[in-house]
Amino acid sequence: MKKIVIVGAGVAGINAATKLVDNGYPGELITIIDMGKDPYNRKAEEVMEGMLGAGGWSDGKLTYHTAIGGQLSKYCGEEKAMELMDQVITNFKRFHPKPEEVQCSNPVEEPDFIKPYFGLRLFPVWHIGTDYLSEIAKNWYEYLISKGVKFEWETKVVNIDFDKNVLETLETYQLDQPFANTKVINYNALIFAVGKSGIDFAQSLAKQYELPDEPKSVQIGVRFEAPQHHFQKLIDISYDFKLYRKFEDKGVSLRSFCTNNNAAYVAVEETYGDISYNGHAKKDPKYKNDMTNFGILMEINGIKDPFEWSRELVSKVQSNGTGLYYSPSRKPSTTSEGNDVSAHQIDWMGLQVVSEYFQGYFSYITDFIDDMKKVFPTLENDWGIYIPEVKYLSPEPLVNYNDLSLTKYPNVHFVGDALSARGITVSGAHGIYVAESLI
Repeated sequence: MKKIVIVGAGVAGINAATKLVDNGYPGELITIIDMGKDPYNRKAEEVMEGMLGAGGWSDGKLTYHTAIGGQLSKYCGEEKAMELMDQVITNFKRFHPKPEEVQCSNPVEEPDFIKPYFGLRLFPVWHIGTDYLSEIAKNWYEYLISKGVKFEWETKVVNIDFDKNVLETLETYQLDQPFANTKVINYNALIFAVGKSGIDFAQSLAKQYELPDEPKSVQIGVRFEAPQHHFQKLIDISYDFKLYRKFEDKGVSLRSFCTNNNAAYVAVEETYGDISYNGHAKKDPKYKNDMTNFGILMEINGIKDPFEWSRELVSKVQSNGTGLYYSPSRKPSTTSEGNDVSAHQIDWMGLQVVSEYFQGYFSYITDFIDDMKKVFPTLENDWGIYIPEVKYLSPEPLVNYNDLSLTKYPNVHFVGDALSARGITVSGAHGIYVAESLI
């Protein structure tokens, strides 16, 4: 049997390992390497790395539709894609301490009051509960350990030789030590599941091995926050509502993304040394703050080198080591731990500077907010935005559709963010799909 190495202990990598051992694959032949910590030592604020990755650690909502989060059905067809998503959801329930609390919302009708300002995408969403993600991670980890799967935590993969089937690792505390010795690990099959924090590494490998790829669009915007009562009539119809609009002649579309309600908190993410924002919701009533937050994300096509364009823009909208916050009337909110959300507050003039950095695209966001004030008239100036929210999408490497392996290296499989997935369910489905091909 093949020795399998999985780079990244996020949702894609963990689901792949689970599918393998569930079907009798020897866990002793599976090694998972991650820069972060195991679920017992990973702190709540360590969002980007560690067991279950960024999404599985901080977001308890699993979108249940192939039109969201990537192009899963492109690889395996619609029916198979939904079957894979079912397996991901089943795994989250399986390791959930209270699986009976996992619920699915499935709105079916777009309300008239949204029209003509917005479209409303209505998709089923499974609500896992952010409060339970840490316990899910621990239970899942214990299961894989019991099956013999080996983990190497706080370890960075610094080089991969696709021709010799070896990779080199370095423990993270040694990264700044110029004479530190790397550890060499051989593999027969490699599942490359690095997540957001490994996109730079994925790009360097793509350039080194001249991997054919497909450029992706820019995905950037802000995290919007306001008291929940302003949006309640829409929340009653669709908890995780997705407002959208398209400007096809401009190559721009906008959508609200990852809506959080009731006990909704803005989350800080650090990627490549810069701060961006996301959000999550708690389930425990003691955290209730009656707030709503969601991303307002633009998808911009036609940008030359969209990944670098996004990186440069994010670096510009930083101040005093953190991101920015603008509101006509409010102050930044607090985290679920009671600390102020890290953000440098700017005034209207500062917002005009931000608009210039967006090179003309920021007006789409301000128009989006202005029209929300028409649809939700009590909103007025009772809102704030955290700048920026970003989804880094590096060029998507071309893969074989039957197993997501690189067209030039059939024993190397790209999954999750490394394959431009944009959601927990799709990333997990990638991992399971690859595992099925290896069984």
